Amino acid sequence: MAATGTDSLLEAQSAPAAAGTARTTQTVVNNTDSVNVVSAAAQKATPSVVTIAVTSGTTGGTGSGIILDTQGHILTNTHVVTLDGKAPNPALEVRTSDGNVYPGTVLGADPLSDLAVIKVDAPNLAPAALGDSSKVNVGDTAIAIGAPLGLTGTVTDGIISTLNRTISVASSAIPNNPANDSGQPDSGGSFSFAPPDSSQSSAPTTNGNVSLNVIQTDAAINPGNSGGALVNTQGEIIGVNVAIASAGGNSSSGTSAGNIGVGFAIPINNATRIAQEIATHGSATHGQLGVTITPKAAGKKSHFSIGAAVADVAAGSAADKAGIQKGDVITALGNRAIQDASELTAAVHEQPAGATLDATLTRGGKQQQITVTLGSSTTQP
Repeated sequence: MAATGTDSLLEAQSAPAAAGTARTTQTVVNNTDSVNVVSAAAQKATPSVVTIAVTSGTTGGTGSGIILDTQGHILTNTHVVTLDGKAPNPALEVRTSDGNVYPGTVLGADPLSDLAVIKVDAPNLAPAALGDSSKVNVGDTAIAIGAPLGLTGTVTDGIISTLNRTISVASSAIPNNPANDSGQPDSGGSFSFAPPDSSQSSAPTTNGNVSLNVIQTDAAINPGNSGGALVNTQGEIIGVNVAIASAGGNSSSGTSAGNIGVGFAIPINNATRIAQEIATHGSATHGQLGVTITPKAAGKKSHFSIGAAVADVAAGSAADKAGIQKGDVITALGNRAIQDASELTAAVHEQPAGATLDATLTRGGKQQQITVTLGSSTTQP
């Protein structure tokens, strides 16, 4: 179902928060003389972060979300609104920072980006101020706001650990061995979504992997933080918290997952495009290259890969039309350097269908550039 009134989506100015009658979760400032940049950023951004309760039968959990506009569009993760794949049509409740609770409706969920938009009918919402994730630096202060373990309004801080990291996360929403841009991801079992905090320990049936380009941070992210905000020192949203690395296990049910200082967020610039498309059309588009890729291009004896080696090219695909051939090694797409199969998959799916961009490849030991116009991914929500 397409949303209405999308002209106000992602509006720049925030409306004042309502004075709720329920217990609030506003950021507390007891001593204005000692306010630092984290305190100020948290106070600005917290009213724009909500807690999302998701239930389906006897299964339930909590996640987080970001208010986009006064029309009630809220950005979160696909794995939040589906209880990590356990519930395709759950009931949703949204609690705002003033303590009020509203029913929510899923407008659309996009598994390739693990982003979803829900809608609430609520007064006096406080839209988030959105930053520019292309201007983030490694070492910048990063602040995570959300509801880890169901603890609404939790603020943690750290730094941006790295940019343009690609992770592959097991997802029940992605078909196994999808027909486009497929390959064996190098890091498929190393990461898990920061799932809705839940007492249920049963894991979803996993079909495939979703490859995401993310910001890495050491700000503490735990189950329940998913869909919440990663914020800069100006209180602007620079990312949507999505996943964590786990040293003790890789269960996406969250039973063994916890913060070890390696968390991930989807850059807000990419998330904004997806949110706008979902709010307008109920779904989002993704580019398709039309190749099968192998995980290693640096030789069987090397632990490291250099580019994505093309094993096959689909006839009539974007790659075929651009002149990409079997045996080519793709080393860059647009402004993304490509080290392995997962990075190519993430770079392609980050683009909208029909995007035209340059690619760098090696053929017969010689580097060359081509221009490719991407097709449309056939993987549907």
